[in-house]
Amino acid sequence: METLVKFSKELIAPCGINCGTCRAYLREKNKCHGCRHAELNKPKSRLTCRINNCEQLQMTESKLCSECQVFPCTRIKHIDKRYSIRYKTSLIRNLVTIREKGIESFLVNEGLKWSCPNCGAVLCVHKDYCLNCNLKLNRE
Repeated sequence: METLVKFSKELIAPCGINCGTCRAYLREKNKCHGCRHAELNKPKSRLTCRINNCEQLQMTESKLCSECQVFPCTRIKHIDKRYSIRYKTSLIRNLVTIREKGIESFLVNEGLKWSCPNCGAVLCVHKDYCLNCNLKLNRE
């Protein structure tokens, strides 16, 4: 199946999460528009995010943690460990890939990685099945 999913660089959070695969972004009701979106109705967790509000991050051009002088910091290591264990996704690996191969290459690979092989819908990083067709996914 041809890749149907396309992500923009605005959907890549400073910590390396692809907001386009987040359940808060994919839901219909009370939809989050991503960590970088300048909406007024952001959830409290996005407004108080220590990574998004980090002083070191504000000194980077890209506003991505991979550009920071202390990358990977304790905060990134902590969230990476949680996402690696619970969702089989490494945020540090995402950020290193962006740094080494560029954001455009990363976005193409994300489109391949997060497209349902059955129906082509966007897969949710937080679920082990497709929200559209219920295909069970193997994320090992």
